[in-house]
Amino acid sequence: MRPLIFIHGSGDNASVWHAQHAYFRRGKEQVVALDLPGHGSRPDTLPYETNVLNYAQATYSIIKEELGLQQPVVVGHSLGGAIALTLAAMHGPELAGLVLVGSGARLRVHPALLEEARSTPVEACQRLTELALTPAHITALAPSLLGKKDPNDRNMLYRDLSACNTFDIMAQLPEITLPTLIICGEEDRLTPPKYSTYLQQHLSRSTLRILPDAGHYVMYEQPEATNQAIAEWLQTIEDEM
Repeated sequence: MRPLIFIHGSGDNASVWHAQHAYFRRGKEQVVALDLPGHGSRPDTLPYETNVLNYAQATYSIIKEELGLQQPVVVGHSLGGAIALTLAAMHGPELAGLVLVGSGARLRVHPALLEEARSTPVEACQRLTELALTPAHITALAPSLLGKKDPNDRNMLYRDLSACNTFDIMAQLPEITLPTLIICGEEDRLTPPKYSTYLQQHLSRSTLRILPDAGHYVMYEQPEATNQAIAEWLQTIEDEM
């Protein structure tokens, strides 16, 4: 199997991919869930005003220079999906494929949420986490998700959301020809299924999986179904190569 690189979303860190990292490591593949600059344990190397392109350039450096990985499949959640798409537009021949989880070609953020993330990041982080889960899962899963967030992650929330807010790769989608798996929770309130449907319609080699009983944190709410979807798709692209 190709190396797998997992990229987290806004205000998160690599630990959000715990279930996926553990599952795919059992197959002895090269699997890395990375912290973006300023998140988790990774030092911040980016300015306060940062966009998705800056994050993509930093991620490319981590993949190539720090990890030395060749032809990885890049798996990105939300902001991580935007980074994955940007990497594909910049360095497509150096990648083997994409998995876009709860993401979109454009990721506008409500001004009120941006302001809350700027002025009261702890409260904003809690509210965003609850919005990112289906109502049925909030009580059971929100505390554990919030417990995984480092104080750095909360401080980065405004920067991350600002980067999402200016992201727009709609015009470049036809140029991205990598095999792509698109996964979305059926009840995603932040990047609803229509975002994923749009990606599927404009990425020529894409497959769409909408998973029930899951919201924006589909990989956390339905880890087994997410892992199975990725594993089946990986086998498909390996068979084609």
